[in-house]
Amino acid sequence: MKPFDFVRPATLDEALAAWRPGTAWLGGGTNLVDLMKTGAMAPDRVVDVTHLPGLDRVEVAADGGLRIGALVRNSDLARDADLLARAPMVAEALLSGASGQLRNAATVGGNLMQRTRCPYFMDPESACNRRDPGTGCDARDGAWDNAAILGHSPACIATNPSDFCVPLAALDAAVEVRGPDGAREIPLSGFHHLPGDTPAAQTELRPDELIVALRLPAGAADFAAHARYLKVRERTSYAFALASAAAALRMEGGRIAEARLALGSVAAKPWRVAEAESLMLGQAPDEALFARAAEAALSGAAPAGGNGWKIDLARRTAARALGLAAAGTPARMPALPASPFGPAEVPAHA
Repeated sequence: MKPFDFVRPATLDEALAAWRPGTAWLGGGTNLVDLMKTGAMAPDRVVDVTHLPGLDRVEVAADGGLRIGALVRNSDLARDADLLARAPMVAEALLSGASGQLRNAATVGGNLMQRTRCPYFMDPESACNRRDPGTGCDARDGAWDNAAILGHSPACIATNPSDFCVPLAALDAAVEVRGPDGAREIPLSGFHHLPGDTPAAQTELRPDELIVALRLPAGAADFAAHARYLKVRERTSYAFALASAAAALRMEGGRIAEARLALGSVAAKPWRVAEAESLMLGQAPDEALFARAAEAALSGAAPAGGNGWKIDLARRTAARALGLAAAGTPARMPALPASPFGPAEVPAHA
């Protein structure tokens, strides 16, 4: 590992003042430390933000929304009563990610910023435009087939690995950040970038800015009774998604009054298609309707390498997630979401 300066500020202002080019922010370290060990990331300075006060709280806003501090641990948030009442599919996504040990260390802010698990990005000997701009993309002709099927470009076929971000995108979450120019809020829908010609520009966050909180709008609670996150993976106990979907419905009189659908592991950002949501409005939920919505959500999908199979998998995952949401949010989440060996569905929320 390359030698680096280590700084542990006591306040947010001290943390922002400690930034200089070549700095990396350290939260739980579950992604950054691994990449530093392999040389995929080699910061000159690491600023440990884990001791900053006030960033480890979940608070109910005056309008009924939630403000989630950037240092809240994934495991704590997944069991937070206010989150479970308002956005249960966010908790389901958190419990689908990583292992219990990693969830105990990983933070909300770090989850939003985690880097792709494309093996060519993680290998410093491989050409990767996301890691070293202008070097090329070895993944395009490589052996990795869990690449993007939407929004990719000749410069990059990487996917965003986050489970957490998928339901956040469906529920119109926003990211609160602070930098030397003050505070601003970034809608999660625009927080992550598609690669285009500049895949190294992963997010809308500027290098000298720090995530301080995540905001969930009060309207997220309107979907609480019919919301599910479904993750398909090679190994249920601990693996990144091959495809995932967050589906949420607001039902009125047996018909869909409002629908949300976001897909994960299909692009460099959570993928949400307004047309897929709008075609369900006013309709009675059934398999045929959800198949059409899933087809619309995958409109324009194209394989990157030999992963044409992933298009059909993502389509089926989206339709299945919508069906689960229509059946109702379980009163108690299974220990291993999406496990084929898990218990039968329990009665839905009232």
